[in-house]
Amino acid sequence: MDLADEINIQAPKDRVYAALNDPDILRQSIPGCEELVKHSDTEMEARVLLKIGPVKARFTGTVTLDTSGAPDAFSLKGQGNGGTAGHAKGGADVTLTEQDGVTILRYEAHADIGGKLAQLGSRLVQSTAKKLASKFFANFQEAVAPAEV
Repeated sequence: MDLADEINIQAPKDRVYAALNDPDILRQSIPGCEELVKHSDTEMEARVLLKIGPVKARFTGTVTLDTSGAPDAFSLKGQGNGGTAGHAKGGADVTLTEQDGVTILRYEAHADIGGKLAQLGSRLVQSTAKKLASKFFANFQEAVAPAEV
């Protein structure tokens, strides 16, 4: 499964990059996130409750970041396990570009899934992944650049 998108975030690049590394902001932004622990500058562990079609499961997983191109670009790799519901493994490449105080975040992600999740059909899984990504970035935008009163 592949996903790619471009999101405009109403905040400077340094603030967006810092927020992408802030476990509190990420916990608020990730749909269904119950726990997110930052073990180091490059390793995080999460527990997320997700419902994809008829399958509802608690996934635990790890994410490893490669920040060698930061703050302009970075990549991440991760894997998660939802017990009998299945498992997922994948990664993403992210670039950040600032233009007139707005950060353009572009990402390309790939994930491989197995177990019951893989049996649901690629359309349902792809559609759910797009909705979760959209919800994440809406939450993230709100946390990083709250609407002005």
